[in-house]
Amino acid sequence: MACLNRRDLGLLVLRAGTGAVLAAHGSQKLLGWFGGGGVEGTTAAMEAMGFHPPKHSAVAAGLGEAGGGVLLALGLATPAAGAAAAGAMAGAVAVHAPAGFFAQGGGYEYPAFLGFAAAAIGVTGGGRYSLDHATGHVLDKPWVVALAFLGSAAAAAAVVGKRAKAQGAAAASGESDAD
Repeated sequence: MACLNRRDLGLLVLRAGTGAVLAAHGSQKLLGWFGGGGVEGTTAAMEAMGFHPPKHSAVAAGLGEAGGGVLLALGLATPAAGAAAAGAMAGAVAVHAPAGFFAQGGGYEYPAFLGFAAAAIGVTGGGRYSLDHATGHVLDKPWVVALAFLGSAAAAAAVVGKRAKAQGAAAASGESDAD
């Protein structure tokens, strides 16, 4: 009988915990579970936060969090799961950034931590106690890591950039109306 590997066991605990938190958070957005608004409520929130189109943004954020979280917890397609969750958290960080760092004041501390944890797991891989390992790492290849993180970074930058541009235009329009 093989002895348990502490590093892989620790990675399993980190993966399962981070994945469960992300899955619960995303299921609020997609399904309205745990007191969430579901797609309809999240769409309204996305519109209020300046994300356009709001319904696509709501579904993408929910899928990145819930889907990425479930896949991280299982250790399946770990690079893509970590990248998707980290990308979704980048959008959340952009929303919370004006309030500063600490979550106590509405800052980005919590989504930043979830994003960094998801990214670290995605880069590291699922470990020995994962479905990736059980399937011979079919979905956990070095090229998948690179492609997933490049794609997620590009998508997050585009979405956050589009939101910032729209907010800048709205602020400028508001300033010109006040003149």
